Amino acid sequence: MKKLVGVLAASALSIGMLSACNKSDDKTLILGTSADYKPYEFIDTKNDKIVGFDVDLAKALGKKTGYTIKVKDIDFNSLITAMNADKVDFIMAGMKKTPERAKNADFTEPYFTDQNEIVVNKDSNIKSVEDLKGKTVGVQAGSIQETKAIEVSKKVGFKVENRNRIPEMVEELKAGRFDAVVIEQSVASGYLNKLPEMQGELMQDFFEQSGSAVALPKGSKLTPKFEKALKELKEDGTVDKLVKKWFGELK
Repeated sequence: MKKLVGVLAASALSIGMLSACNKSDDKTLILGTSADYKPYEFIDTKNDKIVGFDVDLAKALGKKTGYTIKVKDIDFNSLITAMNADKVDFIMAGMKKTPERAKNADFTEPYFTDQNEIVVNKDSNIKSVEDLKGKTVGVQAGSIQETKAIEVSKKVGFKVENRNRIPEMVEELKAGRFDAVVIEQSVASGYLNKLPEMQGELMQDFFEQSGSAVALPKGSKLTPKFEKALKELKEDGTVDKLVKKWFGELK
């Protein structure tokens, strides 16, 4: 029995040590992101590494605060749940602060602001929000675009459907199962450059004023460190350089 108790105690200790691996007193932090959101984060097919604006900025934040950053790809809708289960230490995924998200995570000040764009087929005759009446609009599950689309749909009268990944939404649009999809302008630009049969429409009803921010666990000791580092990276021009690198003439 003593041996069994000893084994159980050792197992409990091991589990405790493993669950602590992602805590902020370790010198390695795991960034949670959804690598389907170019140029924020995406998989470079040349080497299968996750790269992008958020990844570069996360590494710059890590350098400022003394941490090595590792990256983990998770469906956008599961990111906050994964963080609160200690699977990742913080989130950068083009994520914006909302009242609902703020119940389960702390957020830094925004580091980048973009606008939503409605992507449609050129032959769809969809030019305004009124043209969406009776249509099916695709959004990413758990995104701020989903929240906004549901809000607008109540006034206009269209169906909102979600998918976990942006490429899935685009495929549904190409197949005619969606009449339109709502994506951030900088992300939509990459698809529009490759899909000449598509076009983007800016509709003020879908605009958002909030910007992308870093999400961290509630009460995390990392939050003030990241706030300070982010402010310094804005002041020394690092953020602007990364915006120019990844977004080019968009900003």
